[in-house]
Amino acid sequence: MVTELLYKKESYKIIGACMEVHKELGKGFSEIIYGDALEIEFKNSGIAYSREERFDISYKNLKLPHYYFADFVIENKIILEIKAIEVLTNSHLKQALNYLAASKLKLGILVNFGENSLKYKRVVL
Repeated sequence: MVTELLYKKESYKIIGACMEVHKELGKGFSEIIYGDALEIEFKNSGIAYSREERFDISYKNLKLPHYYFADFVIENKIILEIKAIEVLTNSHLKQALNYLAASKLKLGILVNFGENSLKYKRVVL
């Protein structure tokens, strides 16, 4: 039985925008620069997004005083977490899973602009 990828069309558009940014800028910039460039790509592509969206974290039904910011939330259903590092590790994947759990969203895309070619991973909760 073949299962359809979650938010396949949206994921394709997001990754395409990321590839365009990486093609144009290459590696070596900080995450904030890639985020700024992605905003331009999302606007030009008509992709609905919010940047630095805040999510509260709960512990035993109590809201903790600290929270986290998702780099991007795309179309209110996909978290896009951007990195500009040498290589993605399992700790980055675990972080993305925690963000999904906190946000109650089902799909995250973890993108690394820090390598010679763009690297990305779909993270499904």
